[in-house]
Amino acid sequence: MQSFHFFLLSALLVAAPAAAQNLNATPFSNPAGAGSLQPNWSVTSDGAAILNWVEPAKDGSGALKYAVWRSGAWSQPVTIATHRHFFRHPAEVPEVMQTGAGHWMAHWVENQESSEAEYVYVSSSTGGTHWTPPLEAHRDRSPLQHGLASMAANGDGGASVFWLEALKGEDGPVYLMRSVVDASGKEVNEERLDDDVCACCPTAVARTAKGLLVAYRDHTVKNIRDIAAIRLENGKWSQSKIINNDNWQIDACPVNAAAVAAKGDRAVIAWYTSAHDAPQVKLVFSADDGATFGKPVVVSTGHALGYTSVVLDDGGNATVSWLEQGAVGVRVLIRAVSAAGAAGPVLELGKGDKSALGYPKIVRTAKETLAAWGDGTKIRTASMH
Repeated sequence: MQSFHFFLLSALLVAAPAAAQNLNATPFSNPAGAGSLQPNWSVTSDGAAILNWVEPAKDGSGALKYAVWRSGAWSQPVTIATHRHFFRHPAEVPEVMQTGAGHWMAHWVENQESSEAEYVYVSSSTGGTHWTPPLEAHRDRSPLQHGLASMAANGDGGASVFWLEALKGEDGPVYLMRSVVDASGKEVNEERLDDDVCACCPTAVARTAKGLLVAYRDHTVKNIRDIAAIRLENGKWSQSKIINNDNWQIDACPVNAAAVAAKGDRAVIAWYTSAHDAPQVKLVFSADDGATFGKPVVVSTGHALGYTSVVLDDGGNATVSWLEQGAVGVRVLIRAVSAAGAAGPVLELGKGDKSALGYPKIVRTAKETLAAWGDGTKIRTASMH
């Protein structure tokens, strides 16, 4: 009888998803100035957090800055570029990261008023203090769309920058592109990865144990716009693969795509869809570097607005943030999802006007999960525990 009870208990433990963490948030100050916006995170080689942001100037231009959060204290902010016309759209978020021993890289998108012209720029640094003059990360110089960029370090001080190119404007098609830049920021290789993608949805990339995993919103001739993934392993790109058949058909651009994170051979993708008029945020796990994915977990609880951000811890558990319509205003929400797919309680980080909140971002350091978002006056930050 005792062995039967042990077998039954074991079976129940296997069948029941492991519980997710119950998150709490502690707000903390940051060095971003008044009017700061477009926050983003990355992690240093020793596990500290890099926060970057844009500070607007009176003449309409802006400055890209960053600071490092380490052991409960901020470094002095560093200015990367000033008097630049950053594209101030939530989907066009600059990014700053370490790309190798002593090497740093930043990317951002600039636009021209009353024009469709967008350009991806990069700047590099040895040591992170003095930055090179900005260089365009793509070969085409025509006044059309080159944007919605994301970046991954190559390990040699250089980086891979992923972005969208619309050589025919709104008449399409729009291409998913990759530019390889060296440690000085100079573009050394460019390739097309997909011939038809959603024109105004951001790209996302993470490094798995085997290579790069890129997530983006695909597009078909029937205007199906589901999330796809493509992998770079051993120098070769896999075929593009839809991670879940939402079958979202929309003759418009959602300006809303996916977030991706990886730890070793585990990966997670979180995304927004409004298929069948049901706006949701979903999440899927992979245990084989993004080659295959499990069944999606719906993490949103109400009328989701998307703009997802996601991280993984060392145990393969995810934390995901997103925007959701509230009774009054828009809410910044976050929750943990265990590696077994069990979603924990929802925690509200902030609320307000959607345009003021921007694109909330989270990051996982060696010790904690951090979040950043806007409130219309400056960037706010919090630590999850």
